[in-house]
Amino acid sequence: MPIKKVLIDLSGTLHIDNQVTGGAVEALKRLRESNISVKFVTNTTKESRRILFNRLKSLGFELESNEIFTSLTATRDFVKQNELNPLLLVDEKALEDFADVVHSDKKQDSVVIGLAPNSFKYDVLNNAFRLLKSGGKLIAIHQARYFKEKSGLSLGPGCFVKGLEYSADCKAHTIGKPSEEFFLAALEGTQPSEAVMIGDDARDDVGGAQAINIKGILVKTGKYTPGDESLITPLPMATVENFSAAVDLIIQNNSI
Repeated sequence: MPIKKVLIDLSGTLHIDNQVTGGAVEALKRLRESNISVKFVTNTTKESRRILFNRLKSLGFELESNEIFTSLTATRDFVKQNELNPLLLVDEKALEDFADVVHSDKKQDSVVIGLAPNSFKYDVLNNAFRLLKSGGKLIAIHQARYFKEKSGLSLGPGCFVKGLEYSADCKAHTIGKPSEEFFLAALEGTQPSEAVMIGDDARDDVGGAQAINIKGILVKTGKYTPGDESLITPLPMATVENFSAAVDLIIQNNSI
């Protein structure tokens, strides 16, 4: 079946920090020239969508701001729709995405947690714990185990989410990948069977997509380590060297 939409992970797939993965800029151009719709889907919580967009442009990628769908954006929408006023455990660069939904003059009623190394301190986490024990809702922007930085693999927010769940005896509502709602929102009406997800995380990118019948291609860049493809069932549609190879596979598929 021809592919009509490609969902593309960012960190670890298109770039690692400020380094582009091999041939990714040119591969994105080839994909666009094939008239396949693209959507950039990311769990990143280290920076707002505006900052992320500017970073990608500076790396040479051709894209529009509205083509980026982040778990931060989805979390902000969830907070607004549910009229919550959360304690934010997110990076300072991500705070601007919540500027119009968080009110310092009102009582906090929930905890939103993402990747926030400067907030993962006892006093801050204890404050979050007490808020949850008093009935607050725990919202995880995502629960990634780890991610890839230039210096190597680093802890993701997942272990801190699990710690709060354990101590506060609660269950987090997870917004980003691999949640079904996140993928369906990113598809924007495209049928799952007509879409492909490209990412470096076997569980959250590929496994989450394939759970709702989106095809999944795992790339051997970013956080990938040998054998990751065997972590999920069914196996990825393909496991390839990088984003460029994934694009070539998709274009070849559509030409048959």
